[in-house]
Amino acid sequence: MRFLTGCAVLPIFFCAGLSANPLIEQLIGTTEHFLEQEIQEHLANSGRDARHQIQVNRLDPRLRLPLCPEQSLNASLESPAEPVGRVTVRVSCESPTVRWRLFVPAQVSLFQPVLVLTRPLPRHSLISPADIAMLERDVGLLGNAYLTDPQQVVGMRLRRQLGVDTVLAPNVLEQDEVVKRGDKVVISASNPQIDVRMPGEALESGNTGSQIRVRNSRSGRVISARVLGPGQVEVAL
Repeated sequence: MRFLTGCAVLPIFFCAGLSANPLIEQLIGTTEHFLEQEIQEHLANSGRDARHQIQVNRLDPRLRLPLCPEQSLNASLESPAEPVGRVTVRVSCESPTVRWRLFVPAQVSLFQPVLVLTRPLPRHSLISPADIAMLERDVGLLGNAYLTDPQQVVGMRLRRQLGVDTVLAPNVLEQDEVVKRGDKVVISASNPQIDVRMPGEALESGNTGSQIRVRNSRSGRVISARVLGPGQVEVAL
């Protein structure tokens, strides 16, 4: 946690327009300055190429506390762990004659290009380059639910129907089925002593790593096998 010697901060979610109140001006100025330092450090450490905007919530002009000598002010990030999205800054005054502690809510917006859909797509659609675009969004509102690399998206399928301009996130995507029902496959089974391969037919579709039912074309036996890749499955011996 980093501390800032300077001005103050508070916790009142806030009403009508600000009148000239030196304490509120001190609190807003301190909060903005502290968050500016925090977000610059966060961007440098994360390597993000993003522009940012800081908006301190409006404070109650009825607040009455003595001004704090600037050298006695401490500011720190109360929540969350990163200075992005809805944040709360704790400001305390610890001078010999004035002591108080206040919490100031603010919104830190981070704007950077993310992948969005260029048109509505139904469930199970296979995403092509023409279906996506890079558009700027406030990622502070998205958490980690966004993607920035087209290679992570092209060739994937949608888990559910999505509308135009929807931000693409990992939880709405799934791998395309590399083995489809009815495909001819090679069933492999091996251990240190033996390596067996036999023809089969997929009775279910599946992605790499998933378990599907497969019929052994020689014996007619239906077994469960793990998909290795296109036309390749394996069973445990």
